[in-house]
Amino acid sequence: MDKSVPIFGRMLVAMVTPFDEFLELDLDRAQALADRLIEGGVDCLVVNGTTGESPTVFYPQKIELFRAVVEATNGRIPIVANVGDNCTADTVDFARDVSRLGVDGFMCVVPYYNKPPQEGLYAHFSTIAGAVDLPIILYNIPGRCVINMTAETTLRLANDCENIVAVKEASGKLDQIEAIIQGAPEGFAVYSGDDSATYDIMKLGGAGVISTIGNVAPERMKEIVELCAAGDYANAFEAHERLLPLMEGLFETSNPILVKEALALIGFPVGGVRLPLVRATSEQSARLAQIMKEVGVLTDVA
Repeated sequence: MDKSVPIFGRMLVAMVTPFDEFLELDLDRAQALADRLIEGGVDCLVVNGTTGESPTVFYPQKIELFRAVVEATNGRIPIVANVGDNCTADTVDFARDVSRLGVDGFMCVVPYYNKPPQEGLYAHFSTIAGAVDLPIILYNIPGRCVINMTAETTLRLANDCENIVAVKEASGKLDQIEAIIQGAPEGFAVYSGDDSATYDIMKLGGAGVISTIGNVAPERMKEIVELCAAGDYANAFEAHERLLPLMEGLFETSNPILVKEALALIGFPVGGVRLPLVRATSEQSARLAQIMKEVGVLTDVA
């Protein structure tokens, strides 16, 4: 597998979607967040994924959000738009619309709820890939989609579809992830879909991470990724261990509830979450603030 830097870099951040007090899109804040993350050293922004509350941001709003982030970044780093859905035809139509906005690539999640067989997954993703020209990152997250896309299916897509260039792996199956890394064609990137698994996956030869914690502490996560990429696993492990309590703490309830709370705590509020998600409780916020202080991300409680 090619060890050169992949086209979207190594430290990608799954951006939260800022809302105003009425839970409408706050596009000014989204642009400010994009600036903040670029200044924090991220290589690429993944917009409106799980962390961006994609299930409750509908197609017209997604278009607004993508357009705003593209405008704010102004070509400084690549923008990957999450266009994946559980209907293949809808995904194709939407991806074609989004491709005109100036994004640099797409992320497409394994179809949820339908529970397609592996052949259905292959047909879904290969159909999308054949309908658009931009590069595609596959997203395998069985905890949310119920089914797991196997290494065999991922590798088949990687070999058969030139513009399927990466996978975000959040299966938690290190043997499967290793099989993808070992069998992938040159230039195909395997990203960790869990911050806490990044060290282990990069040690196996993974490309980097599509990060949640990167919204809050981009420099700290970037350090881990860069040390792993340089083969300095001893220092990478120390940096990983220092940040691990927060990586895990952000997921003590459904993502992105605590990521948005963490941003508020560090003085960069991005609004609440849309139902059926609910805001962090006072107890959750206090515990999160304590963890953030312990790992050095928060010096004073805001």
